[in-house]
Amino acid sequence: MTLARELARYAVTARYAELPAAALHEVKRALLHWIGCAVGGAQHPAVEKTLAALAPFATGNRCSILGRRERTDALNAALINGLSAHVLDFDDTHLRTLLHPSVPVASALLALGEHQAMSGRGLMLAFIIGVEIECRIANAVWFAHNSHWYITGTAGVFGAAAAAARALGLDENQTTHALGIACAQAAGTREMAGTMTKAFIHGRAAQNGLTAALLAQQGFTAAETSLEGPHGFAQVLAPEHDLKAVTAGLGSTYEILSNSYKPFACGVVAHPVIDACIGLRNEHKLRAEEIASVALTVNPRALELTGIKAPPNGLKSKWSIYHSAAVALVDGAAGEHQYSDE
Repeated sequence: MTLARELARYAVTARYAELPAAALHEVKRALLHWIGCAVGGAQHPAVEKTLAALAPFATGNRCSILGRRERTDALNAALINGLSAHVLDFDDTHLRTLLHPSVPVASALLALGEHQAMSGRGLMLAFIIGVEIECRIANAVWFAHNSHWYITGTAGVFGAAAAAARALGLDENQTTHALGIACAQAAGTREMAGTMTKAFIHGRAAQNGLTAALLAQQGFTAAETSLEGPHGFAQVLAPEHDLKAVTAGLGSTYEILSNSYKPFACGVVAHPVIDACIGLRNEHKLRAEEIASVALTVNPRALELTGIKAPPNGLKSKWSIYHSAAVALVDGAAGEHQYSDE
């Protein structure tokens, strides 16, 4: 059995009644957090520009854009809600892989749920199926991805596809193809850090996953060996991988229990520095004018990912460990305001 088919079988056969209470609790927390992030980012210039570009081409107004009055079609709603939920960099994080689980899955499901009837339990079950599949794929490739790829763009698209496939009632064969179609759209390079395109990558994972499921519903086909094939996802995007991690404990252990929620509006690799600087500021009642210099001891990966010394704008400042230390010491905070252009 191919890996995509094994995941598809799980997506088709999982039952709400079998979900542990702790996992369902995390689903509710994740959905509430995702809504807050999307509403919080709804007025960001990246959202404004996306709407200006795409609204003239929308095919309907059935679906909500969280935090805004405008409405649009399902595919554009999945994109825009995903983009707005990530743009402040406050969205939930699967700490082992740095995947943002809710953005692709919830954004796809809300759009689909406004297009067709979906029960609350049906949404929650589809959500956890999507999160489990995307996190497990991320588990298999994260060590190869986090230097070069945004793993929410590459693995998250599988979660959105699986969740939408379950909500649409696709069978095992259709879901296998949906995962294959998603695989063909897995993308998002880290060169986009500090630009609007970083959030676009995350919204696109939702839109592309939903598109994959809709195509599969109509009999659109893809390679069944999309994940493990010689020219498939793992070999091409992550030559260093462990595909056994995808199905280990599938259906009995839950990756959503490893989900986490950010206290600061930036990449998690800078969070220990922020914690330390706020702690020193509070303990010693430090004022900025009393500080001559700051010395940080960090993992080399922290500098690789957040080494921008003089960020020119708010989006870039989220990827500056220097800026993060500074705002922590000056303001004692690292929220939306500290990472704005102002």
